Amino acid sequence: MYKFKSYHYLIPLGLCLAVISCKAPAIATETTKVTVPEAYNTNKDTANIGTIQWRKFFKDKHLVDLIDIALKNNQELNITLQEIEIAKNEVRVRKGALLPTVGVRAGAGVEKVGRYTSQGAGDASTEIAPGMEVPDPLTDFTLAAYANWEVDVWKKLRNSKKAAVSRYLSTVEGKNFVVTNLIAEIADSYYELLSLDSQLDIVRQNIQLQNNALDIVKVQKEAARTTELAVQKFQAEVSASKSMEFGILQQIKETENRINFLLGRYPQEIQRDKTNFLTLLPSEVSSGIPAQLLDNRPDIKQAELELAAAKLDVKVARAEFYPSLDISAAVGLQAFKPSYFLKFPESVLYSLVGDIAAPLINRNAIKAEFSSANARQLQALYNYQRTVLNAYLEVSNQLSKIDNLSKSYALKSQQVAALNLAIDIANDLFKSARADYFEVLMTQRDALESKLELIETKQSQLNAAVHVYKDLGGGWK
Repeated sequence: MYKFKSYHYLIPLGLCLAVISCKAPAIATETTKVTVPEAYNTNKDTANIGTIQWRKFFKDKHLVDLIDIALKNNQELNITLQEIEIAKNEVRVRKGALLPTVGVRAGAGVEKVGRYTSQGAGDASTEIAPGMEVPDPLTDFTLAAYANWEVDVWKKLRNSKKAAVSRYLSTVEGKNFVVTNLIAEIADSYYELLSLDSQLDIVRQNIQLQNNALDIVKVQKEAARTTELAVQKFQAEVSASKSMEFGILQQIKETENRINFLLGRYPQEIQRDKTNFLTLLPSEVSSGIPAQLLDNRPDIKQAELELAAAKLDVKVARAEFYPSLDISAAVGLQAFKPSYFLKFPESVLYSLVGDIAAPLINRNAIKAEFSSANARQLQALYNYQRTVLNAYLEVSNQLSKIDNLSKSYALKSQQVAALNLAIDIANDLFKSARADYFEVLMTQRDALESKLELIETKQSQLNAAVHVYKDLGGGWK
């Protein structure tokens, strides 16, 4: 079988089709440049804790060990790693589309046509050798190599590959963003656990204090210096504090299990230092300048890469309006009888075909896909702008929070010191019958609440430092 189409006919035809198809819709254009303020406040120092490796940022050995385990076992992170593998394979698919497809085909068949047809009559009068007619029925044996190749004239396939590469890189940044959030979530939960341990100690100390006051009230009642009402009031306060103790124990259990879940393991005790929570100092914060967010934040880089991929998708969709050039070729052996199979050159087959095709009339589907690609590009652009704005606002909020929490903690420390002194004074006055039991109860209650609030403020301080570290893009490096 011999088959050949000359490019002398294809080239002028292709030019005609190109002229007809060249009128493609315009690509929607909108500036992708994003500007951020020069600084978060009056400080323009470029020192930035977001560039610090997380092992150096966190000083607590127990916390570092927990993060280490989570980075190996966390299921969400492992799922994200598989998304990277999927995106990497998509790049290989797009890269393969640029190359010719080559294969080998072997076949055998039989055909019987009617004798009173043009083909049957022609076969009957054809001699392969003197005295030998074409066999009836006719068998066919073929062994051939074939190739197909779409010539990337308009860079459609190359842009498609570049888009896949951008999406692969965006999944890598997505993984980095998961790592950043995972580290921050573990640190938050760890400090919450330390806070609950400290609250539990305060409540137990308060229960002991209330029991001592209850014993005094009972003695005073026996001496007729007070009534059963005072005894029952103090007893109720002791019961309320014991109930609070069990509530905190449940919170501790749930927080430990939340950490264990992040670590990808079944429930077990979280190793930690349960003493001196109020003496912990938040990490020193250096925020740098907002422009550094564009390089440090994985979610910003992910959005930027998604935008680059969306732009390439528009170019790919636009190339669908232009003619496509496909080249196919084959070479091999073909005969109707095995004994003829290796007779050269009679059994040799080859073909070379070039096809140019372009949409002419019904292009609605192509236009719709192009419009969708354009819309997705604008979506990606707005998402990028939103991500940058959100990043700036997150850092700004945390910096303000750190400043306000520092002032609040100082005032609450003064409040706790004053109420501790008030408890001693109230107890002394109560013993000398110069204050009633209600004043003692209210003073103890206020002191307990202020101590718990002080602990919560310390936890918020520690968490705010972690959050600003995360918001500046720290943790994934």
